[in-house]
Amino acid sequence: MTYGGSIQPRQTRNERREAAREKARILREQQKKRERRNRALLITGVTVVVALIAAVIIGIVVQNTKPAGPGPQNMASDGIVLTAGEDGSIVAVETPALDAGEAPTPTVPDESGEVANIVMYIDYLCPFCGQFEATNSDSIRTMVESGAATLEVHPIAILTNKSAGTQYSLRAANAAACVADSSPDSFFDFNAILFENQPEEGTSGLTNDELKTLADEAGVSSLSTIEQCIDDQQFKSWVQDATNRALTEPIPNTDPELPSVTGTPTVLVNGQQYGGSLEDPQEFQAFVLQATSATFNDSGATPTPTPTPAPQ
Repeated sequence: MTYGGSIQPRQTRNERREAAREKARILREQQKKRERRNRALLITGVTVVVALIAAVIIGIVVQNTKPAGPGPQNMASDGIVLTAGEDGSIVAVETPALDAGEAPTPTVPDESGEVANIVMYIDYLCPFCGQFEATNSDSIRTMVESGAATLEVHPIAILTNKSAGTQYSLRAANAAACVADSSPDSFFDFNAILFENQPEEGTSGLTNDELKTLADEAGVSSLSTIEQCIDDQQFKSWVQDATNRALTEPIPNTDPELPSVTGTPTVLVNGQQYGGSLEDPQEFQAFVLQATSATFNDSGATPTPTPTPAPQ
């Protein structure tokens, strides 16, 4: 019986050897291609990782070494000066921003004896500052709106390490500087609302989002600019410098000269430090009248009617 199909001749030993060699060569070439491809992928991956690490390191270095930059506008004395506007509102005295490293310019006080120059060094986490504000904020507002007083507020951060690691004291002072810089006429209201919502010392304090909400409630203009300023902590270095100056340098316009701020609140009226009750509004109002009268007597001016303190 005959079966169909072609009969392939049997390979010789040499042919089989050459075929095996060719197959081995092809396998080696394929292996080399795989190795080159894997090596290229590995190099690319390592390069990407190194580039990412370098970018992170550069970002950290830049963040830590960038110049402090200018301070906020309208705080050339390290504080913002608030006075009566033409419509009975409270407006800020506009001043240029301090350059990095530039010394502040002390405010020139009104020495006529007709105006109370109230100066406050405050920390937004300080519970005693909160007591003073709750007691006297309304009467101070009335005195400033009527032109009987000016108010100079110095936000400092001496309780930065008292907020469970969030540095609330520093962030709140930065937020106040942001408002002074971009919406200075809203500063009194923002300062007041910060104390109305003051967290307890030792807690984490308000978040940046909560600070931004309070800025909105205070009616600031340029809200988006202030929100970015709060998130970026734009004036962090300035707050630290201003705090250091307050704690280590003489307080301007004090009589007798005070060598430094030793605690908050430090409240001055016409250069004299208030040391009375934080919870008795009449006591502070009496001190304002006494300090203003002393300046008036020193000035030798003709008497003028004394504004009536706000009713309590």
